[in-house]
Amino acid sequence: MQVHLRQHIRTALKCTIKISHPDFAEDIIASTEDLSDTGVFVQHPQLARLNVGDVVHGQVQDMPVEAPVLLLEVMRVTPAGAGFRFIQE
Repeated sequence: MQVHLRQHIRTALKCTIKISHPDFAEDIIASTEDLSDTGVFVQHPQLARLNVGDVVHGQVQDMPVEAPVLLLEVMRVTPAGAGFRFIQE
């Protein structure tokens, strides 16, 4: 049995995030599950259509000021959503 040890600690964090991708007819409004220094897992069944390596735009919603739009790369896909890593511009 293999045990996968994470390099970065995950913190449970629920917030609303808008995900944009050219293949989506409209932006997806989803919910984050957890966050680390290097990435985020986002829950939404439509994200299961993405492929590992795809790049999307993500923006946290419902902030007092407009949050920056971040580039996110798909690292894993599940039926419940997708795990992304933050791309440094």
